[in-house]
Amino acid sequence: MITTLQGQHSDQSVTRQRLWLAGLVLALAASVAVLWFASESALLTAVFFGGILVLAAAVFAFRNFGTEAQVDELAPPDWSVTVAAIEQPGIGIAITDRANRLTCANGTFTDWFGTGTAPPNLSLDRPSLEALTRSAREAWRDGTSATGELKTPQGEAKWTCAAQRAGRGDDYLIWRFTALDSADAQGMIAGAITGHFGTLLSEAGVETAIVGDDGIIRAVSQGFAYRSVGDASATLAGQEFVSLLRSDDQERIYFAREGRKGPAQLLTQVPLEQQNSGRGDAPSASLMMLIESGLAIGGAEEAVGSAATPQLEALLGALPLGLAMTDRDGRFLFGNQAFLRAVDREEEALPQYPSDLVVREDKGALADAVRRFGKGPANNGDMAIRLRSQPEDPVSLGLAGVRGLGEAAVLLSLTDSTEETRLKRQVAQATKMQAVGQLAGGVAHDFNNVLTAIIGYCDLMLLRHTPGDSDYDDIQQIRANSNRAASLTRQLLAFSRQQTLRPEVLQLPDVVSEVSQLLKRLLGEKIEFRVHHDRDLGPVRADPQQLEQVIVNLAVNARDAMQMRGDGRGKLTMATRRVSAADIRKMGSDFIPVADYTVLIVQDTGGGIPGELLGKIFEPFFTTKEQGKGTGLGLSTVYGIVKQSGGFIFADNVSATDRQPAGARFTVYLPVHRGELPQPKAAEEEPAASDWSTGGKVLLVEDEDMVRAVAERALSRAGFTVTAASDGEEGLAAIANAGPFDLVLSDVVMPGMDGPTMVKALRKQQPDMPIVFMSGYAEEQLRKEIDIDNMHFIPKPFSVQQISDKVGSVLAAARFTEKGVKS
Repeated sequence: MITTLQGQHSDQSVTRQRLWLAGLVLALAASVAVLWFASESALLTAVFFGGILVLAAAVFAFRNFGTEAQVDELAPPDWSVTVAAIEQPGIGIAITDRANRLTCANGTFTDWFGTGTAPPNLSLDRPSLEALTRSAREAWRDGTSATGELKTPQGEAKWTCAAQRAGRGDDYLIWRFTALDSADAQGMIAGAITGHFGTLLSEAGVETAIVGDDGIIRAVSQGFAYRSVGDASATLAGQEFVSLLRSDDQERIYFAREGRKGPAQLLTQVPLEQQNSGRGDAPSASLMMLIESGLAIGGAEEAVGSAATPQLEALLGALPLGLAMTDRDGRFLFGNQAFLRAVDREEEALPQYPSDLVVREDKGALADAVRRFGKGPANNGDMAIRLRSQPEDPVSLGLAGVRGLGEAAVLLSLTDSTEETRLKRQVAQATKMQAVGQLAGGVAHDFNNVLTAIIGYCDLMLLRHTPGDSDYDDIQQIRANSNRAASLTRQLLAFSRQQTLRPEVLQLPDVVSEVSQLLKRLLGEKIEFRVHHDRDLGPVRADPQQLEQVIVNLAVNARDAMQMRGDGRGKLTMATRRVSAADIRKMGSDFIPVADYTVLIVQDTGGGIPGELLGKIFEPFFTTKEQGKGTGLGLSTVYGIVKQSGGFIFADNVSATDRQPAGARFTVYLPVHRGELPQPKAAEEEPAASDWSTGGKVLLVEDEDMVRAVAERALSRAGFTVTAASDGEEGLAAIANAGPFDLVLSDVVMPGMDGPTMVKALRKQQPDMPIVFMSGYAEEQLRKEIDIDNMHFIPKPFSVQQISDKVGSVLAAARFTEKGVKS
């Protein structure tokens, strides 16, 4: 069919010519009649009539010539040639101009849509009309465009469409409509390869396109478009198929965009069924399938690749680097032992896909990367992933696309970083414990100042109340709770290794024996308690009371774990072992120095500690018990005491055996003491606080107002003359102004000038003056940092009686020493 205005233009020209001729004849007749009546001369009338006829003939000839020239000049092109060219079976083609007017259409288009409307204004549902309108804008702008499925007003999907800009001035759009009707094989296949089926073929390494017998592309899969132009959404309709391919001197075919870096392709042409368009049988288009030659069934390259696979796997298996191979679909084909160790699957086979090895958040990214390297050019890269076995530690996974190795398409590489990861965790844990310890020590120090004031004021109030008073019991309750809080701060100081220790050289079995009876009562009758000791154990240097606390805390922790299981029965074993330096060297530990150790092992049958909690059990306030049943300071106290004693503690799980169920095991390493063993000292006369019967002058230096007030009142009630100062500068000023003092009682850490700095300046004037430091930090730590003779220490929090007795005993000792020197 041809839609033009050529016939209408010719008819209108003939009609105008007839009307003009009729008017001319009437005008001539009227003129002759007027001349006859006016002149009544036959000759004059005849001459006039002849002249008019000659003039009319000339005008008519000239007008006819101009009209014919104009018609020839404005005549439209012969669209019948275009119609003959665009008649293609199964494809409706229409041509529209800038005003969206239908200029030309083939028979298939008119059969489907008629001639009353032009694209994009066709009889379709609203989403399809919107898609056509959007496609028209894109085609005018970009040159080509395409739509998805187009549906009838009843919602039946019947066509897909592609538009292309054409003409010398780009004034026309060529619309190609392809049917999705199952009776139309070409339309059905086109819809399949541009949809999900084409995506599946691409993932399998098969790229597809429908090409007409003229070599022009009609439809392509998304994978074909991506490998051809780098854009999976490109339609490529209207382009030459061969322009997207290249071949080498051996007639191997490649995608032009990839060049010889990409894999060679095997081209297979499948002619589609011939369609009867009503105008004679015509050959249909062909389905072009590009298959990588390494995947060609029965091909030579497949045979070579398959034969090489066992040798390749043997080679990869001998390498220390973790290597694995996947096929084009991303399925595992092989993984060597190093790869299995790196992913913690030495005891089980690899999963089906690499994405099964990583955490849920990384699955999609890894699957996409494997598919991309499997079907694209042979290149390589790497990405960070988190394995399911190590979700907290990202590792680097290398990917490389390989070709010509049979089914293998992607090579994965992963370094076995198990040992490195373990060391990183241990270092991170030690760093974290140190940081938390410093925080806990600072909190405990500040809290001790508050507890000192509370306990001190309670003692002062108790001096004015006797048992039986209405407030006496309340004050006692406040004091008891304050002492309980003070024990918690001591645990924090133990964790931060800042508590005051009184170390002695002792035998570890003796300490265990001292607390055995207490442990039997704590464990109860349902838990069996056993103790084993090695012979020839070396002595250790530790605070016996603190070491007893370590043993009790470990036993109580084991008891609670066993009581949470079923009937609460279990078995607790304590053993001491001798570990020599040679044994430590064989262990290859990076944290325990090579030396001789006496080891305490505490093992229970409580089921063990969950793996994800092993790194947290020594942290303060961390507990797995129910709310209100644990402070979370038991194991942190153990950790601090052991570390402050120069030892090491480790926790691990013990697997179940035929003799006993699974449980947890704590191992404490204490270094063997190589110094001289202490000799018992003869009893000496020790001065007591009561020996100081006369009052003395005391300089009190404390920056905390509440602690300074309590200490001043306590010493004043004991008969001492007290001068108070809030920092080191005021203390030196008081010494200069108030005369000499018998003793200085000072805090250690103060703003401005601290206590040790003040005392060093004071000793230049009075070198023999006794000094008492009060602090919430450990005495041992302070003595290491402060090198001052005749220095004494009282820990916070202290009571009114303790501070009075301490000052009195120090003054008494100074007087006792002075008497001895004089005598």
